[in-house]
Amino acid sequence: MDVVFPHTFVPWFRAVAPHIHAYRGKTFVVGITGEMIEAGKLNAFVQDLAILQAMGVRIALVHGFRPQVTEQLRAKGHVSRFHKGMRITDSVALDCAQEAAGQLRFEIEAAFSQGLPNTPMANATVRVVSGNFLTARPVGIVEGVDMMHSGVVRKVDAAGIRMAMDGGALVLLSPFGFSPTGEAFNLSMEDVATSTAIALQADKLLFLTEVAGIRESLEDPESPIDTELALADAERLLAQLPEASSPADTGFYLRYCVRACAGGVERSHILPFAVDGALLMEVFTHDGIGTMVVDEKLESLREADADDVGGILQLIEPFERDGTLVKRDRNEIEREIHHYTVIEHDGVIFGCAALHPYPEARTGEMAALTVSASVQGQGDGDRILKHVEQRARAMGLSSVFVLTTRTMHWFIKRGFVQVEPDWLPEARKRKYNWDRRSQVLVKRLG
Repeated sequence: MDVVFPHTFVPWFRAVAPHIHAYRGKTFVVGITGEMIEAGKLNAFVQDLAILQAMGVRIALVHGFRPQVTEQLRAKGHVSRFHKGMRITDSVALDCAQEAAGQLRFEIEAAFSQGLPNTPMANATVRVVSGNFLTARPVGIVEGVDMMHSGVVRKVDAAGIRMAMDGGALVLLSPFGFSPTGEAFNLSMEDVATSTAIALQADKLLFLTEVAGIRESLEDPESPIDTELALADAERLLAQLPEASSPADTGFYLRYCVRACAGGVERSHILPFAVDGALLMEVFTHDGIGTMVVDEKLESLREADADDVGGILQLIEPFERDGTLVKRDRNEIEREIHHYTVIEHDGVIFGCAALHPYPEARTGEMAALTVSASVQGQGDGDRILKHVEQRARAMGLSSVFVLTTRTMHWFIKRGFVQVEPDWLPEARKRKYNWDRRSQVLVKRLG
């Protein structure tokens, strides 16, 4: 039996709670490659997907089948042919694609039907619905090459998919579509997933792929993964890259992410299926694990409003408990919410500070400067400080001051100098807690 350590489990579970609340009722379209299934990752992935659905996320799952079709063709002594990264689907390849799709749908449905005790699937009831949700058209002839039965998505039956989701089902889509005359076309998983996400105006499109994401340096294959790309930056990067002809090429999945975001999908993600739990890490942690393309930067630095009170309380509570901050009650924060600046990421508050002005002394107190322990060291504290200083200047204040018992050196490095408590404005001096013996630090504003 696994041992549960409350000192690590409880803070972690509380940390993911805001994400759970934020994603309830949201729509995710998830695309998985045939390579992921071939690598034996299906069962663990299905368990993670079932957890998401149990938390109220509406899910459409699209599977790929490149290696499975190639294996079927090889068994029949037929050679796989591609043009510009797309399979040329002759009649034999079409038969192989249909066989592979049928087998994979069987495996996926079986995986969702597991209910073994002591696994994430215990007590899970995941109803999987498939159907003729896709209308397709032929690719036709590309640069003189007849693509035969290869197609692209013409239309997605978004109403039908939503109806299935409304009934609590997970919708499973294979990369197959039919023309109005009933002709079958082999589609790509990426095209199906992207078209479906746009048609549903999904909140997220997530690709579980053989690549780790987009590297910060295209010249250095060992450089860190760029965890967030603004749509404009992704478009510029894509324009610099050669046309992708393989899923391993940097631009292959990126072009679908860009297309999705340009089509109204809020966020699109490239995740490595090789990392166990990549889907959960991307959804429930601050920086995720892969690359996310978003129409605008998710991190927002702004003045707080009444809806932020709960988030601020949750953020500062651990620091009040260990004595770093003076305890503030909800009524006090609600009364003074207009004094607060917050920094949020994906709807979750990760930092805050208050500016209490003393206009008669042309100064203001910066209080409750807090950055979540999960993101410390990433510069959020500096960004909040800069915003507070800008607010102070706009009020006509010539300085800001802080009272601290533990973070004196952080402020000194940022231009604050220590003064005696007698320096404080009279109104603040009357509330000074001599037992706490907080140090007073002041920064002059240029």
